[in-house]
Amino acid sequence: MEQQSVSLAKAGIVSSLPARTSVVAAANPIGGHYNRGKTVSENLKMGSALLSRFDVVFLLLDIPDESHDRRLSEHVMANRTGKGRTSSATVTRTSTELETSILLQHSTVPLSERLQVPASESVDVIPACLLRKYISYARQYVRPTLSPEAAKTLQDFYLSLRSQSHSADATPITTRQLESLIRLTEARAKLELKEVATKSDAEDVVEIMKHSLAVTYSDGLGNLDFERSQLGSGMSQRSAAKRLVNALHSHAQRTNQKQFDLQMLRSIADKMNIKVMDFQGLLNSLNEQGFLLKKGPKLYQLQTI
Repeated sequence: MEQQSVSLAKAGIVSSLPARTSVVAAANPIGGHYNRGKTVSENLKMGSALLSRFDVVFLLLDIPDESHDRRLSEHVMANRTGKGRTSSATVTRTSTELETSILLQHSTVPLSERLQVPASESVDVIPACLLRKYISYARQYVRPTLSPEAAKTLQDFYLSLRSQSHSADATPITTRQLESLIRLTEARAKLELKEVATKSDAEDVVEIMKHSLAVTYSDGLGNLDFERSQLGSGMSQRSAAKRLVNALHSHAQRTNQKQFDLQMLRSIADKMNIKVMDFQGLLNSLNEQGFLLKKGPKLYQLQTI
């Protein structure tokens, strides 16, 4: 994953092992329902360190949509009537306008629209055995490189992301995102057995990444919150975290005390009327963001004083 290697440094042994694999994972939210007021990490109860290793994250929400529901029902009915098992399938639906995210600045024809099959067009299904051979050949023999135009496209998008993450509460944009863009662009070119990844490949990947970021930044009301961290606390805890850190600052300045046990932290939170559903999760978030340093099972040290 990521750098395609795993570094080990335990018991005096330092080594690097190859990990040339791709991981596609699916997870259900806790409680069976995705809460847009929380982050992806909070909904899945997955560690932020593990979640940050994935290049892109997509939310598959069951939102009523006429166009999507029609396509899904046609697919199910085609399978039930036996049409899905034939060598070709005919799509019979009327074209509808697609809703575009306010985060995305689409090209003339968005990628999502280009991937759709036009109405009444016959589609030849690729046999599974041929698809396996194609993927195996691409993985073994195709090693695409970035063209200067593709590299410039990825660099411009990365710099634009960096310029939007000024706040300390925002999701950190690091070179990890740039490496993800490069890997996805090379994979996009490898899909067509190209030796060089072109600008169009980079533009497709940029649009995919924008869509992934849009669903994680969205607050569920159609608005985008760029201070909403994908890995840290969600909207419900962000203001509470600021108030708790400010209260700890004030307490540390008065008493010259930098370390707090769990009982004292809860007491300070109660005095400030800070109420969150998961107080331990709030402390873990502050620990991950560097405001608190966990010194023991129930002991934390203030780091920003």
